[in-house]
Amino acid sequence: MSRRCEITGKGVLTGNNVSHANNKTRRRFLPNLQDTSLLSDILGVAIRMRLSTRAIRTVEQKGGIDTYLLNTADGRLSPEAKALKRRVLRAQAKRAASPAV
Repeated sequence: MSRRCEITGKGVLTGNNVSHANNKTRRRFLPNLQDTSLLSDILGVAIRMRLSTRAIRTVEQKGGIDTYLLNTADGRLSPEAKALKRRVLRAQAKRAASPAV
């Protein structure tokens, strides 16, 4: 399982630990990733994703995963998020094409 956010693409950074004596040793800065379930209103199912806490806050602020994906340009989304966006668009078109009851 990669340490990469599925929406933002935020990943591991590297740097140095610097001691008081100015000794430098390599270290890794890991993103704060959480396994989350986001409810898609259009698909009608919960979508499990591994997101950074910043991405979770952004999705919630934008009004949910459907709204976030539909209002975000494809160039800013990861391949997994693009595939999910295509699923949402297909479901939205199918729902719009079916006669209202």
